[in-house]
Amino acid sequence: MGTTFGPDPIAVEIDAALEHLDAGHRVPECKYLDFKEDSSRRGKHGELLLGRREDERAAEQLAGEAACMANTPGGGALIVGVNDKDDGPLLIGTSLDTEWLRRKIYEHTSRALTVDVREVHVHDARLLIVRSPTALEPIKVKGKIRWRIGDHCEEIDATSWHHRHQYSIRYDWSAQFSNVSLEEVRPAALDAARAFLQASTDEAAVELANCTSRELLSRLNAIDGEGKLTNAAALVFVGRPEPCLDYIRRDMPGQDSGDRVRIGGVSLLEQLQRAFAVARAYNPLSHVSSGLVEGQVRQLPERAIREAIVNGLAHREWGLPDATLIEHNGAVLRVTSPGGFFGGVTAENIITHPSTSRNVALTELLASLRIAEREGIGVDRMVGDLLRRGLRMPTIREIDGPYVVTTLSGVDPDVAWTSWLTGMDVPELMQNLRTLMVMRFLTDHLWIDEDILAPYLQVPVEEVHETLELLRQTECDGEPLLKPIRGVPDEALPAFTLSKRASKQLDMEYANRGLKRSVPSRAVTARQYARHRGRISTTELGVILDVRASNVGQVLKDLMADGVLQPSSEAMAGRGFHYLWKGDEAS
Repeated sequence: MGTTFGPDPIAVEIDAALEHLDAGHRVPECKYLDFKEDSSRRGKHGELLLGRREDERAAEQLAGEAACMANTPGGGALIVGVNDKDDGPLLIGTSLDTEWLRRKIYEHTSRALTVDVREVHVHDARLLIVRSPTALEPIKVKGKIRWRIGDHCEEIDATSWHHRHQYSIRYDWSAQFSNVSLEEVRPAALDAARAFLQASTDEAAVELANCTSRELLSRLNAIDGEGKLTNAAALVFVGRPEPCLDYIRRDMPGQDSGDRVRIGGVSLLEQLQRAFAVARAYNPLSHVSSGLVEGQVRQLPERAIREAIVNGLAHREWGLPDATLIEHNGAVLRVTSPGGFFGGVTAENIITHPSTSRNVALTELLASLRIAEREGIGVDRMVGDLLRRGLRMPTIREIDGPYVVTTLSGVDPDVAWTSWLTGMDVPELMQNLRTLMVMRFLTDHLWIDEDILAPYLQVPVEEVHETLELLRQTECDGEPLLKPIRGVPDEALPAFTLSKRASKQLDMEYANRGLKRSVPSRAVTARQYARHRGRISTTELGVILDVRASNVGQVLKDLMADGVLQPSSEAMAGRGFHYLWKGDEAS
């Protein structure tokens, strides 16, 4: 089962149904509960078969039924392995693998539904309990939306579904009150809460830390008038039997763990406090004498570590018993949290998408304790903190399971780049996340335009234009920071590269440290530019590389010989001559 602290109508229905099945009685289906066969156990003529561990037809059928439950206010459950015929044994069981079925239901619902699948045994029959949480948006299977009406599923159109769910879809598990009382709150959890509050520079937080335990919980909206905790508060101040997190420290990937935090039966706050302390101990200090951050700095920004860990707990699927896995391998921190992206968030929009959480009350409670960001800017800050240290942007992606994996790397900070940015003496621009991201992209890729920056910044093209205008007004040692790329047709989107002076100063920062700036080869740069813009000329490539146009002609001829470019005219010369992109996306 997942994390539960209070009355759970679906769990009550499941338990009652299992008791009836154990006694050999058929159970009437209801709004929250449906009984299903594993179709791989039936032959063409209705005869019973052994069944399979993996069966696509069975998974697709169960995905439709699970989606129906999810589309119903409050969610629901399927008990798989019960005979739905009038004759034969009541329990026929199932051989379907739990993890495989969970993954397949996720795939058959367009990666929108994460179910909890567990096996139970009644007499000699193996049954599966498939729990569906309430859907935030309607889940379609085969293009249809179905939801539960009484004891059966019916189709409903999207407009009607949204209208009827305008209140019920706001259901938040973490905001519901539990059966856990104030007396069960762990003293160590209250100590941890006060420590987090006192560590904040916020006067209101420090004042809150000095309140009595009951007043503290009351002001955090964590208890009701009878002293019962919300599910969020029960998790934060009491805990669950299973560990909430599993922090593993290794000096190198693949080695045995050097330190580990994996504690069940204690509060989330205690586990967090311990994990933060151990992560800090393995996040060494170093001295930085120049750049956007000066003085003693940690290998990874502490705020970024904290944000990655807290996000992996606050936004995860708590209906699953798995721990949030935190792997700290050398200078790399990887957080793997159960449950996929939620509420329209994807890897392609996570920086700019409005903050959405499965567990609103839990997220707000952690924010009130000054552990998490309330404003929905945590990912922004994580990205900015890493870039200002000269580190690579974090990667945040969804993998099969589903899980969300966040990776932070403290390997090889680019101090030359940060020193170059500082030398421009335009601090307000460097505090702007978008301009900072553009400068990193331009340094690595040598050229930019609005279209290539839009998906990178995760904003519409119109907003990219505003950022580019801001950078075009910026000067580097009396010269514009950016220069337009000559040779671009008048009707085409303008493209830009670093000005000669800005590029020279950047190269000097690397040279002063005995380094050479790492940039793509001439051929790679030309190929990327031509693929994206559909054409390229020696003039354009020469401006990007800051060399004479006559010195790059052979690069383009070689790409033509490779079959990825073709000449704009048979003469292969003349005013306006250029090459057109010919290769496909795989080239």
